[in-house]
Amino acid sequence: MTKIYHNPRCSKSREALQLLQSREIEFDEVRYLDNPPTKTELRKVIKLLNLRPEQLVRRKEKLFKELGLDSEALSDSQWIDVMVEHPKLIERPIVVHGDRAAIGRPIGNIVELLDA
Repeated sequence: MTKIYHNPRCSKSREALQLLQSREIEFDEVRYLDNPPTKTELRKVIKLLNLRPEQLVRRKEKLFKELGLDSEALSDSQWIDVMVEHPKLIERPIVVHGDRAAIGRPIGNIVELLDA
């Protein structure tokens, strides 16, 4: 089972989508801005990525600064709440392939995931 969380307006997301298509891998496409992940789903993805929730946050996103998150010390649970409420802050694209996952920045991360 393969799933891609992406934003079609993002060039890296489109590149990851094309990679999956070029390899003829069947996948579920999740446009996470339209259908944000639940807390449970986000926790599962974070665990597969082997990251702390804070590491999945797009710190350069304008919204990050607007929300004052650059000066906040949040718990893992609070970071997850922030990403669920503001999915624009979730790093992209994310590909889940079997029991592993990778962030497609750089796209080579997804190539490694698929080749493992």
